[in-house]
Amino acid sequence: MKSLEGQIMNAETASRSYHFAGIAEIGEWIRRGDISPVELVKSSLQRIERLNPQLNAFITVASDSALQAAESAAKEIRDGKWRGPLHGLPIGIKDFYDTAGIRTTAAFEHFRNRVPGRDAACVEKLKKAGAIIIGKTNMHTLGMGTTGLESCFGSVKNPWDARYIPGGSSSGSAVAVASGLCYATIDTDAIGSCRLPAACCGVVGFKATYGLIVLNGILAGEKPPEEEIVRMAHAGITTRSVEDTAIVLDVIAERTGRGEESFAGSLRRGRALRVGVARDCKADAEVLGAFQGSVSKIQTLGYPTIDVPVPRVDPSQGISHIGDTSFQDVDVLVLPATTTTVLRVDEADKPTALSPENTMFANYYGLPAISIPCGFDKHGLPLGLQIVAKPGDEAAVLMLAHQFEAVTDFGKSHPGL
Repeated sequence: MKSLEGQIMNAETASRSYHFAGIAEIGEWIRRGDISPVELVKSSLQRIERLNPQLNAFITVASDSALQAAESAAKEIRDGKWRGPLHGLPIGIKDFYDTAGIRTTAAFEHFRNRVPGRDAACVEKLKKAGAIIIGKTNMHTLGMGTTGLESCFGSVKNPWDARYIPGGSSSGSAVAVASGLCYATIDTDAIGSCRLPAACCGVVGFKATYGLIVLNGILAGEKPPEEEIVRMAHAGITTRSVEDTAIVLDVIAERTGRGEESFAGSLRRGRALRVGVARDCKADAEVLGAFQGSVSKIQTLGYPTIDVPVPRVDPSQGISHIGDTSFQDVDVLVLPATTTTVLRVDEADKPTALSPENTMFANYYGLPAISIPCGFDKHGLPLGLQIVAKPGDEAAVLMLAHQFEAVTDFGKSHPGL
């Protein structure tokens, strides 16, 4: 078997190559035997050891269990039992999800030493697919904030510039993925808490239709949150590309009631889309400028665009009407992920200082939504474009996001760490 060092002559180029490679690509290297899961996990652990002290992306690094799982994966693959593109890949888990034998804290002092006895449903599915749980990512305490600055394990640092917030509550996940510490993370999103940090850190943050990914095993056995929070909460996925997101979604989504086509397969399916452009979204001038540029890029793809209003959270209307109103004349809605550029740490004067106004409605109505990189502000911090569709139409969200990604270079930029 070839060593990682033997793959590419220049060591630093090699490091950036495989740490930022796509899941399908590196999964194929593993399947062919060009890279061993053990080598890959060791390399990720070394990168975490070097960068985590300055980023604070991980609360717990599961070094021993990850290496054991990698050795098992390597043997299975040598024996011809490759399970798919996640087999042998290091994946991070937001510290909301229970992991058997690995502490799960929600960044809350009271849970600092809490070690669950069984895995959350998503974690079980990842392990069944052969993914390697590399560790538990830091987060805004109990998921109750959008800045990523509050955690009993210390604030998470934005890898582009530590003077700016990473976003929250899935702060450590976005930072870990943006920094090449792992290939994907499993997260939660209740008001935008996967999409907001993805926008702040220049990665892809996705949440599915309510219920497509089950949330069983988040702090199991602890006092549940208020019913409204439970209803708003969705599972999230953070990756560096839309294709990577679709591959992970194929593993953790519930299959009941869906056709056989994979989410990854649907990315390249030809489909006419009617694109709604949010005409009344809240955003500052710099964000709006990047958004207008993104709309121009989408128009080059040949889709008709029309101006439409943004759905607003309105308890008096209920949630069942959303498909008949906001998505009657369009298939997808595009709008900025954030209302402002990334905030400085000293500007974040409250837990929800980064406004969720452009993301929260998708949680309230249970809509599939994604944030993808769409530019950089004048300080070099990333900006995010959000794409939303009616319930159950993940394929439309992912397809348009994938096509936008293909005609832009924003997602190919990485922090200079």
